[in-house]
Amino acid sequence: MEKLQKLGNVKNLKSTKMGFFLLALLLFWFKTYIIYITEFNLGINNVLQHFLLFINPLSSGLVLLGFALFFKGKRFGISLLIIDALLTLFMYSNIIFYRDYDTFITIQTLMQTENAGSISKSIIGLFEWHDLLYTLDLIGLTALFVKWKAGWTVTRLSWKRPFAVLASGVIVFTVNLGLAEIDRPQLLERVFDNNYIVKYLGAPNFAVFNTMQTVKANAKRSMASSDDINKVENYTNKKYAEPNAEYFGKAEGKNIIKIHLESFQSFLIDYKLHGEEVTPFLNSLVHDESKNFTYFDNFFHQTGQGKTADAEFLMDNSLYGLPQGAAFVTKGTNTYQSMPAILDQKQNYTSAIFHGDDKSFWNRNQVYKYMGVDKFYDSSYYDMSEDKVINYGLKDKPFFKQSMPMLKDLDKQNGPFYAHMLTLTHHYNFKLDKGDASIAPANTDDGTVNRYFQTARYLDESLKQFFHDLKEKGLYKDSVIMIYGDHQGISQNHNQAMSKITGEEITPLKNANLQRVPYMIRIPGVDSQGINHEYTGQVDVMPTMLHLLGINANDYIQFGTDMFSEEHREFVPFRNGDFMTDDYSYVQNTFFDNVTGEPIEEPTEDMKEMRNQVHFELSLNDEVLNGDLLRFYEPTEDWKPINPNQYQYGKPDDEKESGDEDKPDNDKTSAEDNTDANMNKTKNNK
Repeated sequence: MEKLQKLGNVKNLKSTKMGFFLLALLLFWFKTYIIYITEFNLGINNVLQHFLLFINPLSSGLVLLGFALFFKGKRFGISLLIIDALLTLFMYSNIIFYRDYDTFITIQTLMQTENAGSISKSIIGLFEWHDLLYTLDLIGLTALFVKWKAGWTVTRLSWKRPFAVLASGVIVFTVNLGLAEIDRPQLLERVFDNNYIVKYLGAPNFAVFNTMQTVKANAKRSMASSDDINKVENYTNKKYAEPNAEYFGKAEGKNIIKIHLESFQSFLIDYKLHGEEVTPFLNSLVHDESKNFTYFDNFFHQTGQGKTADAEFLMDNSLYGLPQGAAFVTKGTNTYQSMPAILDQKQNYTSAIFHGDDKSFWNRNQVYKYMGVDKFYDSSYYDMSEDKVINYGLKDKPFFKQSMPMLKDLDKQNGPFYAHMLTLTHHYNFKLDKGDASIAPANTDDGTVNRYFQTARYLDESLKQFFHDLKEKGLYKDSVIMIYGDHQGISQNHNQAMSKITGEEITPLKNANLQRVPYMIRIPGVDSQGINHEYTGQVDVMPTMLHLLGINANDYIQFGTDMFSEEHREFVPFRNGDFMTDDYSYVQNTFFDNVTGEPIEEPTEDMKEMRNQVHFELSLNDEVLNGDLLRFYEPTEDWKPINPNQYQYGKPDDEKESGDEDKPDNDKTSAEDNTDANMNKTKNNK
């Protein structure tokens, strides 16, 4: 009888160590499966995929929880509860991250603690009351541990028992992976979309796999050589689009003002809520009969997990971000040949970035140095009084108002300027003080979607004010003005409410179409094209701007093509490997007809070749970033590599305290401050 009890028979199993372990395993398995089907949009298309989704928590549960079986006595129960608590925290972190980013959190993202302060401002808005249910199993297990631990022996289980459990986990994973490969061949080789890994293998296994991929990617830098850049150069040379002669050089010597519309999707243009235009000022620019702005209505964001940071990276480097994490953070010390540095060396531009938040958010105060940004006006340059701040930082109206003196200072420099204005108010979770709201919220059951239109209107009003001030200060007439949306604002977590807003079901194809963001540009002295229907994306902006300034984009490694060129390539890759063209789209491993919206059952060889090209292009991009390959590339004979030590940002402490209204020169350091900088570049101050 005693022997049977040690083995854990059915009658007494519930109060034994193995019984406690099996209960914890079953609860983790059930909870994780419920999370998969209720919190994530994984695109389950067949019975096999649903079965894999059901069994994949088992392998990670057996292995991770199984480690507790190596401990004896009460330590077994404590270690099991700790592991279970960490797994619960990990899964809940994924829930919160997915609600905002439509993708899964990675270990490196969790380690980006420098963003925690700013991100926490929106995390609170992501909580939902039912989230408390995800802790019930942990609470119940803790109560049972207190009740059962007295009856447990202090001896350790036979070594065979925990090793058998771990082996069972490995076997389940192997079977799981084998079945997954049947449904999606080369699952672990074609890693562009995190959804696939989680759908087939589970979130914990994805985190482990992603960490291994990151270690492997980091190792590539040490093994990279100058030969590796040749393949990339050959590809970008073949993709290069010759400039349109009518536009080449038309913006040379002009100031450039780039306005970043936070979380702004194109469906807002001309959208009416309660009978009112949500964005009347932006609408007026789109439909301006005086031909000031060209508006690209098929312009898509191409960001990944870095979102805003990825958008900046794409547009100033013509490189994509990474499949996981933000290049601004994980590749912040790479070699770059960015637009600020090119404009500086080629045409004596002063570059400046304006942002009403802390300079360290998304590692900006470091990566900007490697991109050759001259000046960075962060929150220390602004009046951040409580009435002027909400959510992620300075409200847009005071932001633009307070930026005007700094823009005027740039205009006094010796040479034109390139100014990048980053707005903040229209950021998840779209908070706005009552006194700032000038349109009623939408009428859905989703507060986030309802508020989205109010902050969009506020952003629109701030732009109208900014344009008025630019004209009043004499900065409008002779400046190139570029306006763009950085990424989607409403994630798939809000599809039900968005169906009510758009009047149609949010299918995978519809969601892909909602990734359009505005892009419009004014070129002084050049009549606009009105509304341009080319399919373009953020990666195309840099070569377009270089050609407008009379600089040959083919001298640089760029994956985009000139949007005004007759040879512009009309395909828009997304970071997850999906893509859009003017005729068809490729979304979630399926080709769709853009006109009918129906799946294409038998895609042509040209379609398959396009898919292969997109995946090849993304792979080349990742080789550039992971291998830091641009350190081996010399764009032109007179190119001077960017020296990050030559730049410093932040308002001096003595000026912060004195309240001196004269803005300091946060330009590059003087020659006395940095001898190496002086050797590498003679121009310190403009």
